[in-house]
Amino acid sequence: MVVSDGRIVKRTGPTLAAEECRVFIRDHHEPYIDWREFEENQKMLRSNTLRFGSDESVSVIRQGHGLLCGMLRCGHCGKKMHVRYWGKSGTAARYLCGGDFQNGGAYCIGFGGATVDRRFSGLLLDVISPHGVEASMKAIEGVNSGVDHECALFEKQVQQLEYEVQRAAEQYHAVDARNRLVAAELERRWNDKLEELSRSRKTFQEAASQRRTLTDEQKKQVLEIGRRFQQVWQSEGCPRELKKRIIKTVIEEIVVQLDTSTQMLKFIIHWKGGCHTEFQMEKPRSGIGKTTDIEDVDLILKMAARYEDGEIARVLNKLKRTTGKGLSWNQTRVASVRTKHGMASAPAQPEK
Repeated sequence: MVVSDGRIVKRTGPTLAAEECRVFIRDHHEPYIDWREFEENQKMLRSNTLRFGSDESVSVIRQGHGLLCGMLRCGHCGKKMHVRYWGKSGTAARYLCGGDFQNGGAYCIGFGGATVDRRFSGLLLDVISPHGVEASMKAIEGVNSGVDHECALFEKQVQQLEYEVQRAAEQYHAVDARNRLVAAELERRWNDKLEELSRSRKTFQEAASQRRTLTDEQKKQVLEIGRRFQQVWQSEGCPRELKKRIIKTVIEEIVVQLDTSTQMLKFIIHWKGGCHTEFQMEKPRSGIGKTTDIEDVDLILKMAARYEDGEIARVLNKLKRTTGKGLSWNQTRVASVRTKHGMASAPAQPEK
């Protein structure tokens, strides 16, 4: 806020880190949470953003069939790629880099997601499947790790309170009984410590009761899952949200480039820890030479809510756009594309 010509004017600018602000006094007020936890919360909020220009490599796990949502970065312009869902059921994923489309240009790169997801899943399984048994062993060891940590803290608290109870008892017995005011105060403190110790012991017992003991059969099942990791991954019972979480745990981001001369996609996988893996594959295409350009599909999508199919066809023809077969657009062809991609038609205009 600034005052200009006697009026308060609100000015906006880029959000700065706390250390870069003109005034920053850390821990000036008593906090609800410590500074480290605050920074972790801020990082989580940034990673949950839906803005395509964000540089965060890990975004919140979302619904949808695209396994690599939030993980792909365009190797041509450096922007994060996003996913579009097409088809009648809205589940056919397509990865896109917006490029300069919003300013009247074209998409930088776009390709179907199903084939890429399958190829990537195979590569991922080749890398992490050998570690399945090791992961299973750690899972067995970590079943009670959180409970054991809490129990250790509560046990220390109980030991400290036992000392304080003993100390309060000694002070009470050492006071001159004729000094009733002091004796009454020391007795009250002793009783308060006894009650606090009782509550702490109860909390410790409740935490200890939460420990789980795996039977030999359960341990065998966990180990078997590790050995059959590939089979578990490919089964219909494995949730896509779990697959995405695994991917985001082991991968930082994936950079993809398209060689327009050969129509080959080149992927560079940046794994957590600094390792890199490359692989190439042909750009997925359905109906080679007969597929409607994604720019035309997107334009139809934007216009379908307000304009009828015939008007959309006139606009496409005016822009010298053609169908996937190289034909001019008409009302029937626009309706076919709209139906294929599950777009609703604009409401009929009332006759004048």
